[in-house]
Amino acid sequence: MPDKNEKIGFIGLGNMGNPMARHLSSAGYELMIFDISSELSSQVAKDIGSTAAKNLKEIGKFADIIVTCLPNGKIVQDVMAGTGKLANVMNDGSLLIDMSSSDPIETGQLGGSLRELGISMIDAPVSGGVKGAHAGTLTIIVGGDAQDVERANSLLNVLGGKVFHVGRLGCGQAMKALNNLCSATGLLIVAEALKAGETFGLNPEMMINVLNVSTGRNNSTENKVKQFILSGQYEKAGFAMDLMVKDISTAVSFAQELKVSMPLGSKAVDVWSNALASLGGKPDHTEIARWVSDGKS
Repeated sequence: MPDKNEKIGFIGLGNMGNPMARHLSSAGYELMIFDISSELSSQVAKDIGSTAAKNLKEIGKFADIIVTCLPNGKIVQDVMAGTGKLANVMNDGSLLIDMSSSDPIETGQLGGSLRELGISMIDAPVSGGVKGAHAGTLTIIVGGDAQDVERANSLLNVLGGKVFHVGRLGCGQAMKALNNLCSATGLLIVAEALKAGETFGLNPEMMINVLNVSTGRNNSTENKVKQFILSGQYEKAGFAMDLMVKDISTAVSFAQELKVSMPLGSKAVDVWSNALASLGGKPDHTEIARWVSDGKS
């Protein structure tokens, strides 16, 4: 059961944040929400019976726990310490839960700055996509001090089917980035295999049937190829390619800072970056398969 004494501020009502905020409201949390789109904030607040904050200052003064679900860590930094200056108005003893996908090293630095202001922080990025956000079955990967994670635990369990405390602050972000590097590389090689097989004369759907009962199966063969790629319904996958490129670039970047060689990871980043530049606009990440199929790789 939620702690009724903890007031929650939720910032970021995009494809992921919107359903997550709805789950928290349904669970009984006293909730104030904020998005850069005031129209969206007002509409969601009306739908779920919460309060829309007029500005960051209002939500900062209201909340005991702030949850950020934003496109990237740079925006989180800007909200907390840049133009938003949210940290300056948050109450002493408040907790920040960053559920965005951010840089692990920058997350640690932000947490150190907040600690000086009496504010605790955990990072809690998620895996499971828009479908998982709607279903409340996200995998939540948490980094931070044990007492802060324990404080957030009931809230996180409302949003996710599985919650993993993987280490100190920043470890959640590191694990999320590495997970997406594995996912992106898996999807890329499946796309290349489908292209080669189809060119030889294999039926793509039959290829997936075989892969899914063989050692070549992965998340993409099971949950993406038939559903979004072979059906041509790429946009329904719900995860933008630029976000995938950001996450896998983060993984390779912090590995390089640690002097860990990632030749395959680096190559995957190069290919995905080329696909994003070639496709233009805001393609879904599954459109990497269309790019490969069209012979652009």
